[in-house]
Amino acid sequence: MDGTRVRKEDDKKEKTEDEAVQLRREIGLLPAVCFIIGSVVGSGIFIAPKGVLLNSGSVGLSLLVWALCGVLSMLGALCYAELGTSFTKSGGHYTYLLETLGPLPAFLRLWSECFFIRPAVASYVSLAFGRYVVEPFFAPCAAPTALIKLVSILGLTIVVAINCWSVTMASRTQVTLTFIKMFALVLIIVPGGIALARGKTESFQNGFEVDSFKLDTLPLAFYNGLYAYGGWFALNFITEEVINPNRNIPLAIICSMVTVTVCYVLVNVAYFTMMTPAELLLSEAVAVTFANRALQGLASVIPFLVAMSCLGALNGGIFGSPRMLFVAAREGHWPPIFSMIHIRRRTPLPAVLLLYPLMLVVLLTGEIYQLISFVSFSRWFFIALATSGLVIHRYRFPNHRRPFKVPLVLVVTFTVVCFFIVGLSLYSDPWNTGMSSALTLTGIPVYYVTIYRYRLPHRLRRIFDYFSKHLQILLEVTQQEVQTF
Repeated sequence: MDGTRVRKEDDKKEKTEDEAVQLRREIGLLPAVCFIIGSVVGSGIFIAPKGVLLNSGSVGLSLLVWALCGVLSMLGALCYAELGTSFTKSGGHYTYLLETLGPLPAFLRLWSECFFIRPAVASYVSLAFGRYVVEPFFAPCAAPTALIKLVSILGLTIVVAINCWSVTMASRTQVTLTFIKMFALVLIIVPGGIALARGKTESFQNGFEVDSFKLDTLPLAFYNGLYAYGGWFALNFITEEVINPNRNIPLAIICSMVTVTVCYVLVNVAYFTMMTPAELLLSEAVAVTFANRALQGLASVIPFLVAMSCLGALNGGIFGSPRMLFVAAREGHWPPIFSMIHIRRRTPLPAVLLLYPLMLVVLLTGEIYQLISFVSFSRWFFIALATSGLVIHRYRFPNHRRPFKVPLVLVVTFTVVCFFIVGLSLYSDPWNTGMSSALTLTGIPVYYVTIYRYRLPHRLRRIFDYFSKHLQILLEVTQQEVQTF
């Protein structure tokens, strides 16, 4: 009898924990790999080869830039694997800056992510999606800009709705779209490999002639390449939702980044088997030009596959970024309403919904390409700060538990290279890097007024609390009932 009573009490306890409102660990190894690949492979590999070639000056050097960007991204991903297994909270950059360098750098990263990095990146990818969906119906004429924006908004809205509805649905969507985009890459690599085997090597002869090479444009070549690799840190946003993170985070990062780097280099080799450097520079959509020459029967499929690739990158970004707001609100650096999740859907609904109108505003205003230019500066500056924080934290807390540890020389090398690229960009593009710095620094007075000293007027606090309470009721959200880190 006593044994039966204990067993019933245990079952009741287990059921209670299972029904608790929390972000559940539902991301296994395959979804984790797909989440990283799906976040990395967007429109970049189908568009960026033009920018890399233009700024590097030769075929050989452009391929070297692609390979080095892959190696650099792999080093950064390994550093973030150590950070992700050392600090078990979600939130990515924000969490690591908070734990290693303190609240101000963390808040500034949060500020820039919320108000210009994520809206700019999401709007850019959404527009690429809209362009590749609409333009085939109007070729060879130009597609209406209003229609492209309308389809872009539709794609963005669908992805936001999926992420509001269910973590499982968003995860399955990411896995499906990742397989579609890998099929698109294979569809480019295989014909290119066949052409190369048949002797199509004209573009590679004298591949390292660098008549047009200029040192001041080399950082821009790396920025174009690194933008195509952007997203390798995506899994760190959702650490608390990964099953067995100490094993799956490093494994997922290594598998995904090796796959992406090899595919990217092979895709660029394939491009040059069908196009001369001059033809590639004249192409507005490199993948479509390639398909028209190498896959004449399937040329119409490529725009659809690129659009699906953009949708996958968009889904990865919108899945991960709200977790940064969620964790920041839990730490007291953002309004508490954003640390709440839906009582039935178990999604961070307020955090997702906050980003949606910001992304729409940037998409509709059309100031996207200027924003993208200095998004890279801010993103890489804070990544360099985070890995610097890793070195400092190792020195200050040598006994801290680190299930996965990267050799110090790799961490230092990655950090130095990041600061070097950021420093060169100040010389190459001082206007956009200056604007990026200025926008980021606008977060300092906000931090001191709302967090460091919290000097908001009492009436303003009461109004804010009133709206937060009613918004919580309207959205049916509440704080997590179980600690997940």
